[in-house]
Amino acid sequence: MTTALEDRSPERPVARERYHEVVIRFAGDSGDGMQLTGTQFTTTSALVGNDLSTLPDFPAEIRAPAGTLPGVSAFQVRIADHDIHTPGDAPDVLVAMNPAALKKNLPDLKSNGVLIVNTDEFSQRNLGKAGYDENPLEDGSLSGYRLHEVELTTLTRRTLEDSELDNKAKDRCKNVFALGMVYWMYTRPLDATVSWLGRKFKKRPELVDANVKVLKAGFHFADTTEVFQVRYEVEPAKLQPGAYRNILGNSALALGFVAASRRSGLPLFLGAYPITPASSLLHELAGFKQFGVTTFQAEDEIAAVCAAIGAAFGGSLAITASSGPGIALKAEAVGLAVMTELPLVVVDVQRGGPSTGLPTKTEQSDLLQVLFGRNGESPVPVIAAASPKDCFMAAIEACRVATRHMVPVVLLSDGYIANGSEPWKLPKVEDLPDLRREFHDPAADGDDPFMPYRRDPETLARPWAIPGTPGLEHRIGGLEKENVTGNVSYDPDNHQQMTDLRAEKVARVARELPPLEVDGDPDGGPLLVVGWGSTEGSITGAVNAARGEGLGVSRLHLRWLNPLPNDLGEVLARYDRVLVPEMNMGQLSMLLRARYLVDVVSYPKVEGRPFFRDEILTKIKELLDV
Repeated sequence: MTTALEDRSPERPVARERYHEVVIRFAGDSGDGMQLTGTQFTTTSALVGNDLSTLPDFPAEIRAPAGTLPGVSAFQVRIADHDIHTPGDAPDVLVAMNPAALKKNLPDLKSNGVLIVNTDEFSQRNLGKAGYDENPLEDGSLSGYRLHEVELTTLTRRTLEDSELDNKAKDRCKNVFALGMVYWMYTRPLDATVSWLGRKFKKRPELVDANVKVLKAGFHFADTTEVFQVRYEVEPAKLQPGAYRNILGNSALALGFVAASRRSGLPLFLGAYPITPASSLLHELAGFKQFGVTTFQAEDEIAAVCAAIGAAFGGSLAITASSGPGIALKAEAVGLAVMTELPLVVVDVQRGGPSTGLPTKTEQSDLLQVLFGRNGESPVPVIAAASPKDCFMAAIEACRVATRHMVPVVLLSDGYIANGSEPWKLPKVEDLPDLRREFHDPAADGDDPFMPYRRDPETLARPWAIPGTPGLEHRIGGLEKENVTGNVSYDPDNHQQMTDLRAEKVARVARELPPLEVDGDPDGGPLLVVGWGSTEGSITGAVNAARGEGLGVSRLHLRWLNPLPNDLGEVLARYDRVLVPEMNMGQLSMLLRARYLVDVVSYPKVEGRPFFRDEILTKIKELLDV
């Protein structure tokens, strides 16, 4: 629904239309600055007060040939005047900086959507690189869209005629011209981006001046030319009162770990090796040295996790982070942390596989790996973040369980969450959980010798004994331990007992989990949609849409995947059918079938991009015979 408004501006009367939401995608070559453009539009929209969600899409190859389909970079943002859960299925607006960007992204653009193209790039050579036999601007193939042809490169150079920059540097500003145009179209202020440009290029004032000029030129071009006949408005969303910031998933993880460090009183240590899409967590935490954070970029994944285990032994809040290939390399060392029963958080920011796979694309295919991908019986708790802002509390919860139960904990995220963003309401420090954990005090043993594997009766956690403390000398390592004493043991009965204890220790985490909350009819119904991790937004949108059509659908999202909640089997049994959408080939579906003997309907997707809301809605209707 739109409402036509009259613009009383004396310069040029322009019709205005008010929308409840809009989805915009910027697409171009990997050197065209599409991520920067999308991020600035997102930041400005957050300051305006819109609810929003983003989906950056990076090229899978580091140096794909310019102008080719593999080299296309895109950034999608959805802004709304109400609560939203996803970055949208299909864009209403596509800004295409070259033929390759147009060809790759046009199939997603809504019918009659707004299409802005940089005509300067539609040379015969570039058309050939993109695989076009005919120029789409001339063959009528774009007649189903509201096409705006703009000479972005020419207009940018004309704006900068008096600049000392060379043409190559001038051409790098054309994305800012496009940003200025879209700011005008969607009634966005320029101030925040002007300030950001000043900070970004503060050591290069000529670049600040050039980009600000081009930004304003793009805005005024859209204002004065007859190309654009309508301006659009999206009102601020009605959010809960409080201080908000737009936050990326990996940024929220970093802040969550820093908060956990401060709330526990433990110094934070991250041992990591760079890998997409987990690397930015290392970059973020490296900037928090003033809060007692130590970051160690190791020579490889094995050294990174082993350093983190050493930090845990020494009394630090220890973290290691990677993606699927790196998690595979860390597997033996995680088993060492299981055997030594030391607290460690292992962050897995999942990406498409196998092997190098799709390094910049998203997937949820590491679930079985982190549950079972270690030698021997070596169970660990596994928690999954559901959204960028949820990463903050997921990090804190992972640290709480690791230190309370003296276990390594795996925290699952993925590329969609890591690089996506949304508004996050800043919590009050006093509302965060108290994570203080006491190291073992030799005085507590009295005249008895210290026993490193004597267990807490509630959690079965062993004492956290800091090396170098008089009276707490003990063995540590990968060989099987004798119960209580910690001596090396090859006794069969002891190995069975220790295996059972390590498994029970993880199982007891479920005692602390709150009862499951079903969104919908808790007493049962025809269909329950179960999700985990980043599918939450798409599932929520699909279930809400289904209910709007009168369908009896409920939703359940799992945060802990090991141990599974104690009441999960009872909840699943109340529904006639259970649907599990996953960005893998059905890993959670298999686990639920095996554990609870429920005829789960698996809905897999491994395309390197998240579920669309309408995909899940269509599957819901199929199962309900609608």
